[in-house]
Amino acid sequence: MADREPVDCIIHAGWVVPVNPAGAVLERHSLVIQGQRILAVLPWRDALRRYRAQRTFRRSRHVLIPGLINAHTHAAMTLFRGFADDLPLTQWLRDRIWPAEQRVIGRRFARDGVRLAIAEMLRGGITCFSDMYYLPTVTADEACAAGVRAMIGIRVLDTALGFGATPEDTLEGGLSLADRCQREPLLHCSLAPYAPEALSDHVLGQLRRLSSDHRLRVHSHVHETRGDIAQAQRREGRRPLAQLQAAGLLNGNLVAVHMNHLTAAERQTVARAGLHVVHCPRSNLKLASGFCPVTELLAEGVNVALGTDGAASNNSLDLLGEMRTAALLAKGLSGDPTAVSAGTALRMATLNGARALGLDTEIGSLEAGKQADCVAINLDRLQAVPLHHVLPQLVYATQREQVSDVWVAGHQLLNRGRLTTLDGVSVLRQTRRWQRRLAQPSWFDAIRHWLLK
Repeated sequence: MADREPVDCIIHAGWVVPVNPAGAVLERHSLVIQGQRILAVLPWRDALRRYRAQRTFRRSRHVLIPGLINAHTHAAMTLFRGFADDLPLTQWLRDRIWPAEQRVIGRRFARDGVRLAIAEMLRGGITCFSDMYYLPTVTADEACAAGVRAMIGIRVLDTALGFGATPEDTLEGGLSLADRCQREPLLHCSLAPYAPEALSDHVLGQLRRLSSDHRLRVHSHVHETRGDIAQAQRREGRRPLAQLQAAGLLNGNLVAVHMNHLTAAERQTVARAGLHVVHCPRSNLKLASGFCPVTELLAEGVNVALGTDGAASNNSLDLLGEMRTAALLAKGLSGDPTAVSAGTALRMATLNGARALGLDTEIGSLEAGKQADCVAINLDRLQAVPLHHVLPQLVYATQREQVSDVWVAGHQLLNRGRLTTLDGVSVLRQTRRWQRRLAQPSWFDAIRHWLLK
């Protein structure tokens, strides 16, 4: 035993679900970590015989899975959770969210909102998130401080909409952020226009050039509602996907979020172009935005990932819940109980998400050589027994409260339910302060109410 190879960490799990190969469930297996990467996945007995670890974690009643990847969210908007519910998307934005943002958006709001979001995501097993919101440098700072992996969206605006910034200014500032992300091992960057119908052909052309020159993903809402499509047809005389196609943006760098209203011809175009789709089932259901044709897209060979959207419209950042909803919704809409199996749903939340973000060689599955982003989930709970089949149980019965441990790049960020890089008490205290501030009407709200009487 004296000649065992020294390693940093070994996690002994009751089960390991590596995601690749598809459907594999490895009983009584260990994950061996050296530095930031997975050195080996092998049976307990072999791990004990071959390796000597500085730190050993025994999770014999737990399943170990890859870190979940939230492929679309607006992290700072977590402070708007429950602020405006049961409204159509347009009214929700115009009458509630946008006026509130005018009152409170700033660095402190972004900082505290992102901290709350990261704390919630880590406790639910999310190790990587792709974000789109104001003050992306603050989001980058907080992700680095917490040790979580993130793709930070560079905001892309059009002066025709009166947002108070030129596209060039926004992109120049954003490209400096892209340079920073190249130096930070846990950070990545994307171009994040809100939606194609909100941009001119000139700006869409800039996006294509910058995406190609800097090898950046373009992360955008596309075909979220019928109203979005109608707006594009009134303004441009064509649907948003046609706008993107004309601009040369329909390719493997495009991450199209929602995609709820697609014709059969558009689905085929999407498949041929090789772009990625992010499905946000619970946000779409709550806002009655429509249904992403997931079953049909998967059948066409399209890569479909999962996102929570923002907690303001969801109202949680729970990717385990999104997996379950995505699977059940696909079965109900298609009338086929085999549509989006448990294994497919887990893949959408892990390896498909990594592929959408261009990170599938690094994360998304538990394989030797990949980054050690992993999650331990306790299956020895009343709601999780009897345990006949691990993979279906993981998707159809598991709650995020069962997540016990989270590692990102080999660093433990959640230890038996306790955050190691964030102060949960401080996060709660700051959140309560924002709750009180948002509850107080501003002079702007008072004047607006008087004018609308």
